[in-house]
Amino acid sequence: MMDLRLLLIAALSAALSGSLAQQDGSICIKANAQSCGECIQVSEICGWCTDEKFLSEGESKSARCDDVTYLKKKDCKNIEDPRGSTEITQNKDVTVRNKDGNVKLKPEEITQIQPQKLKVTLRSGEPQTFDLKFKRAEDYPIDLYYLMDLSFSMKDDLENVKNLGTDLMREMREITSDFRIGFGSFVEKTVMPYISTTPARLINPCSNNENCTSPFSYKNVLKLTSNGDRFNQLVSQQQISGNLDSPEGGFDAIMQVAVCEEQIGWRNVTRLLVFSTDAGFHFAGDGKLGGIVLPNDGKCHLENNVYSMSHYYDYPSIAHLVQKLSDHNIQTIFAVTEEFQPVYQELKNLIPKSAVGTLSSNSSNVIKLIIDAYNSLSSEVILENSKLPEGVSISYKAFCKNGVRGTEDNGRKCTNISIGDEVSFKISIESQKCPSGGKPEVITVKPLGFNEEVAIELNFICDCECAKKGEPNSPKCHGGNGIFECGACKCNEGRIGRECECSKDEVRSDDLDANCRKPNSTDICSNNGECLCGTCECKKRENPAEVYSGKYCECDNFNCDRSGNLLCGGHGRCECRKCICDTNYTGNACECSLDESTCLAKNGQLCNGRGKCECGICKCEDPKFQGPTCEVCPTCPGVCTEHKDCVQCRAFGDGEKKEMCQKECSYFNLIKVKDRKDLPQPTDQSFPLTHCKEKDANDCWFYYTYAITKNSTKEVFVVEKLDCPSGPDIIPIVAGVVAGIVLIGLALLLIWKLLMIIHDRREFAKFEKEKMNAKWDTGENPIYKSAVTTVINPKYEGK
Repeated sequence: MMDLRLLLIAALSAALSGSLAQQDGSICIKANAQSCGECIQVSEICGWCTDEKFLSEGESKSARCDDVTYLKKKDCKNIEDPRGSTEITQNKDVTVRNKDGNVKLKPEEITQIQPQKLKVTLRSGEPQTFDLKFKRAEDYPIDLYYLMDLSFSMKDDLENVKNLGTDLMREMREITSDFRIGFGSFVEKTVMPYISTTPARLINPCSNNENCTSPFSYKNVLKLTSNGDRFNQLVSQQQISGNLDSPEGGFDAIMQVAVCEEQIGWRNVTRLLVFSTDAGFHFAGDGKLGGIVLPNDGKCHLENNVYSMSHYYDYPSIAHLVQKLSDHNIQTIFAVTEEFQPVYQELKNLIPKSAVGTLSSNSSNVIKLIIDAYNSLSSEVILENSKLPEGVSISYKAFCKNGVRGTEDNGRKCTNISIGDEVSFKISIESQKCPSGGKPEVITVKPLGFNEEVAIELNFICDCECAKKGEPNSPKCHGGNGIFECGACKCNEGRIGRECECSKDEVRSDDLDANCRKPNSTDICSNNGECLCGTCECKKRENPAEVYSGKYCECDNFNCDRSGNLLCGGHGRCECRKCICDTNYTGNACECSLDESTCLAKNGQLCNGRGKCECGICKCEDPKFQGPTCEVCPTCPGVCTEHKDCVQCRAFGDGEKKEMCQKECSYFNLIKVKDRKDLPQPTDQSFPLTHCKEKDANDCWFYYTYAITKNSTKEVFVVEKLDCPSGPDIIPIVAGVVAGIVLIGLALLLIWKLLMIIHDRREFAKFEKEKMNAKWDTGENPIYKSAVTTVINPKYEGK
């Protein structure tokens, strides 16, 4: 029985595998591709058969496009199945150096990302993957630009910033030997209502006799320099200004700092922008209050180091700033007072590679803030890519420090990276379709805040190689009505048919339809197809594995006899409604196996010498013996003991085979009954039945029957409750023991009390007796002395 089950499972598995393969192939067939180029765009599993004589009668040209494995099964010798590829064209190793080394490298000589250039060839649906390595270089140059709000509320802050240059230069020397610093300031747009435009206020916007400079939008005070003293000198000359409203025009200043690379002096190194303020900010749309409606153009407008178009262009939007900061690899540090922390925290969430630090009321902690923010920014690497062509997608997988891995959104970044650490990313690029034109395109992948990037040239497989060898106006295509390429005709405009033999205007006619009827039949293409150009083109069924074929579509591969609900029993193929059986199988549905190995018993005899082998199945002649090889005897001694452990584990989850129950005890059907009287009786069955009574490790009995039905199914009926001997009644025993202890204690107390009473009475009687016998002496005690002393006065004369 077990051997038969295994054979059935193997047959089902083979049929299921074939079905799944055809399900995949259905993607290719349903696309109805008319050329090799169209076929390979459908899916990466699709191939195009270029054999000229591949198609049988009635099959359409699109049948050449199918799953590659299925095309091979159909004996296609030449299959066009181009594959994508990845080629690294520049692969310079990442730089290994340190700050104390003797060799000082220029910024452009330092490499932190590898590889640098790739050429990727994409086929639709087939992803191409490559590895990217990033290593934080030691002693990497840094440019830092300090952008400060010089509105009146920042007066005390300016005093503390005047010595920032040399102090910050000294601290940054611990991080890099190549550090430059610059300074810029901002106030507000120089129009109402942001500032007062009265002549006096334009000269000195401050009140209370404060000496302030004229208002301005943004001023580049000092371009990036390695001279800290120069920074201190120029900053010391700066004066506070003023404006009317609380939000400042800092976004105008940030935009100019980002886009005016030459005037600021940015190098292709780590770029830091410190934005220091104690107020909020204006953004796109706020310019309307001053009559400014033109959107910010994102271009440099510095004249004599002053922003000259603040009155002309509106403030930039946050998205515009994000784009420009990213394009110019600038990392922003917002040094703001505690009051505006929540506002700038939200802004930080919108600007990648930015940080927020709490500025003290007088900016005394600005150096520590900058150092902490830089360490935070530099310890994180986030990859971004340029705009992708239509239909192209990219995915990332990160391999970070300490075995940490990231996928999806977290696949772009690694955190807690120290100087000298190396991390890697696996990047996968996939195209879902061939872009219009199919021309190569270049995309870039780079870590945010760094100037280095990976350039990836994307090439697209839009057509097959065999198409290049196509023969225009080929005689094979009905006198030159098409291009013969990849084994088939690609018809010219207005022509159709496998060989371009028909014009679209002459598709149907009575003469042509006559060629599509079987002799003595009125059905066109057997009602299973359409007559095109005098040739039957068979219908396609919903299941692409089912195919009509033949000159008149009279054949199919799905209407053959079945066995076990499988076409041709799973042991043959259906051709024109007849089963072509595999070797060792016969019958109309290939249901009869000629292999007698399944009938061999353990003793080497066919059917254990008690039956005949017919179609690979034993027909037992002795009614006592059953099973696939006539070796099972349910009524023979030893049946109960043999199946005890399996019945116990399946019915009660216990026994010696408890751990291996699923594996070793699934060979019978288990039916539970409530009581022994519900078990089947031998007189109720038309096949032998054995009643069993077995005891488990807890001395509990369980009852079951074992039988093999006529269809060779093993059945076990088992009583669902164990018959266990009743145990002692604990409560009376405990109560009796407690009562006994109490009674014994009371008895002992009574005996002790009784003995004490007897003893006391004896002692009292003895006392009374001695009292009666006592004799008292009335004589005077010789040692007795009276307490009274009589003294006679000698002078007393008795008178």
